[in-house]
Amino acid sequence: QVQLVESGGGLVQPGGSLRLSCVASGSAFRAYAMGWYRQVPGETRELVATIGSGGRPNYADSVKGRFTISRDNAKNTVYLQMNSLKPEDTAVYYCNHAVMGYFEWGQGTQVTVSS
Repeated sequence: QVQLVESGGGLVQPGGSLRLSCVASGSAFRAYAMGWYRQVPGETRELVATIGSGGRPNYADSVKGRFTISRDNAKNTVYLQMNSLKPEDTAVYYCNHAVMGYFEWGQGTQVTVSS
């Protein structure tokens, strides 16, 4: 079973930037399409961005033009560069397979956008 460890969250002012990282265990990482998700307490977990095994990205409309997903297969890591952050981006961010919940969820990383 693939284990996922997210990091890089924190408190940032509106308009600021953060870079999230997710390290996956195992030797088949390069074959997986991966995704970033986020969840606000009391709401359903939503898809933010995905990246195919070949590197093709897709984004939710709410983050298009502000967030960039990338991957480094040599490091078993997927990244989410978040720019021009807004208060509504506040959530716990998780990574997983591009099929939501395909892997066991990690602990996530909290992103708080506030002045």
